[in-house]
Amino acid sequence: MNVQTLVLIKPDGLKKSLTGNILTRLSETKLEIVAAKISRVSRQLAEAHYMHMKDKPFFEDLIKYICGELHQRHKVMAMVYWGEDAINKVRALAGATNPEEADSVSIRGAYGRITTKGVYENVIHASRDREEAEREIKLWFSPDEVIVDLYPTKTVELKQLQKKVWA
Repeated sequence: MNVQTLVLIKPDGLKKSLTGNILTRLSETKLEIVAAKISRVSRQLAEAHYMHMKDKPFFEDLIKYICGELHQRHKVMAMVYWGEDAINKVRALAGATNPEEADSVSIRGAYGRITTKGVYENVIHASRDREEAEREIKLWFSPDEVIVDLYPTKTVELKQLQKKVWA
């Protein structure tokens, strides 16, 4: 059964020019990328993404990290991988959240580190389970940005919608 997962290459991964390396490793899964974009991460998006950690003492550092404040890279590469057992395949390649505990051949084991402040710079995010994947994908992508129908959608008419367009 095909499932989907959100994958983020975090600001430290972009700053270290690891995008190609990470994508090459993820290609081992034989999964399909059905959505991809470079996104600026607002504080609002970061807080929504990490809402389950808001009571942790490191929450503020985590928000600064994903927003790019720690690396002067105010962006992430967000992708949706889709296919058979996508969540487990991506998480196995990503490795343990703590880079020091991650297998050295995993993405986090090879490229991650823990800062002197204790922040896990683990270069990649991968959804934990189906529920988290759905919540996260809906945060990061609109239905029109995904090339397959992952979840039910509806069409609504929006009046007075303002949108930035090319001049």
